[in-house]
Amino acid sequence: MADLLSNAELEARLRDVGARRYHSRHPFQIRLQSGQCTRTEVEAWALNRYLYQACIPQKDSQILARLEDAAMRREWRQRIIDHDGEREGEGGIAKWLKLTDDLGLDRETVMSGRLALPATKFAVTAYISFCRDRPLLEAIASSLTELFSPSVIKVRSEGMLAHYDYVTPETLAYFNKRPVQAKRDSDFALAYVFEHAKTREHQDAAIAALEFKCSMLWSMLDALEHGYIYAKPWPDAFRAERGDAQQAAE
Repeated sequence: MADLLSNAELEARLRDVGARRYHSRHPFQIRLQSGQCTRTEVEAWALNRYLYQACIPQKDSQILARLEDAAMRREWRQRIIDHDGEREGEGGIAKWLKLTDDLGLDRETVMSGRLALPATKFAVTAYISFCRDRPLLEAIASSLTELFSPSVIKVRSEGMLAHYDYVTPETLAYFNKRPVQAKRDSDFALAYVFEHAKTREHQDAAIAALEFKCSMLWSMLDALEHGYIYAKPWPDAFRAERGDAQQAAE
C-alpha cells in the first residue's frame, strides 16, 4: 500500500495536474488569448462557455445539499451567490451574458443552449452528474481547478483586450472578481481535501477528481477546435451571420 502523502506532497500532486492538464495549455485557449481567433471563433467560445458558467451554481447546489455542517453550507453557498447573484441582473452569469451581448449574440439563443456543440452539452451534464453522484470529497476536489484560474484569467483578459478591438474592459467584467473569488474558494476546498482525505486511496481519488475536471474543460475546447478550425461545426451548432467571405477574411 502506498504511503499517505503529507499535505505539502498532496498539494504538489494536485498542482501538477494543473501544470499538465489545465485548459490553459490547450491550443484553442492559446489561439484565443494570442489574437489568432476569428470573430466567429470568439463568439462560438463565448456561446458554448455560457453553458459551463450556467452549470456552476447547479453543481454547487448538488454539493451544498450534501454538506451536513451548517457552517460549511454557509461557506459553500457563497459560490452560488457569486454566480446567480442576490437578485436579477447580478452575479457572474449575468456578467457572462453581458459578454455575449457585447459580441452581438442573441441573449435568448445563448441561454437556450440550442446552438451549443453536443460535446459542450455532454461535458456540462457530466460535471453536474459527477458532483451529484461521486463521494463528497471527490465532488469538492473537482473544484480545485480554481487553484490555477487566476493566472489564466489575467493572460486571457490581457490578450483579448490587446488583440480584439470589439472586446472592451466592460465586455470582460466577469473576470474582474474571479481571481479573488477563486483564491477564496480554492483555499476552502484544499483545506477540506487535506482534512477529509484520510487514506492514500482518498488522496488518489481527490487527484483523479481534479483530473476529471481538467479533462471536462479540455474536451470543451477540443470540440471548439475541431468544429470551428479544422472542420465544420455540428449541423445545428452556432454559425455567424456574417457569411463565409467575411469569416475567411478575418
